[in-house]
Amino acid sequence: MAGGTFARIYDDETGEPYEATVSDFYLDRYEVTVERFRAFVNAGRGTRATAPSVGAGARPGIAGSGWRTAWNTFLPADTEALKAELKCRIPDDDLWTWTDTPETNEKRPISCLTWYEAFAFCVWDGGRLPTEAEWAYAAAGGDEQRQYPWGSGIGDARALYGCRGDGISGAECTRNDLLDVGSKSTDGDGRWGQADMAGSLREWVLDSYDPDVPEHSAYVDPCSDCAQLADSDYRVNRGGSYKASALSARSVRRNYARANLADTYHGVRCARDL
Repeated sequence: MAGGTFARIYDDETGEPYEATVSDFYLDRYEVTVERFRAFVNAGRGTRATAPSVGAGARPGIAGSGWRTAWNTFLPADTEALKAELKCRIPDDDLWTWTDTPETNEKRPISCLTWYEAFAFCVWDGGRLPTEAEWAYAAAGGDEQRQYPWGSGIGDARALYGCRGDGISGAECTRNDLLDVGSKSTDGDGRWGQADMAGSLREWVLDSYDPDVPEHSAYVDPCSDCAQLADSDYRVNRGGSYKASALSARSVRRNYARANLADTYHGVRCARDL
């Protein structure tokens, strides 16, 4: 997609623009599916012994944005440990999408990914994690500053949110609330054709997050091809989730979590360089 300058508008109360410029880049149309991730697992990747090489997955022009040796220890010890982690091990929550053998979830987005596993997958797949600015640029439609990736307003025809994917509003969330990728296309697609950027799963991005620092103090305004790479246990994820509210699915909404946290609303979409 063509890059450009846009207002990130992280602060909805003050309306501060926090402008950013991004260069041309590719962003995958879909979130990574169970089927795509299975090929990664079957290739023996995603473990400490098969970690990305140092510097892999770097965003061109952003020094220090590639894989670091210190992150190897955050990957599972072996393939069996990775498969177990993909089931999240969260008490009273069996909503993960991974199955040890192919079943009916292959076209659903892979969930329960840590930031490290998401990074490693995108490198193996020939891509990288998008920066937060790149992800936000695509979600906002660049300088069109869209409220949601498709424009304004939200509804069941456009996004998976609020545990409504099975058509039952107000019910307890089930795996049936998370549909196959692209199920809301084309009504829910963004300006450049990306599907499911609002709702579905929260998507890991490259940037770090420090919960002890005021929300916007780490950002330079304006910035060009920028990312926050401070040493932190936390990383940003974007896009709301099928469990969360419509408010969390807005293009400006930010989320963060521990980088080594695998949860049933954490997935990924890879970026690629021209």
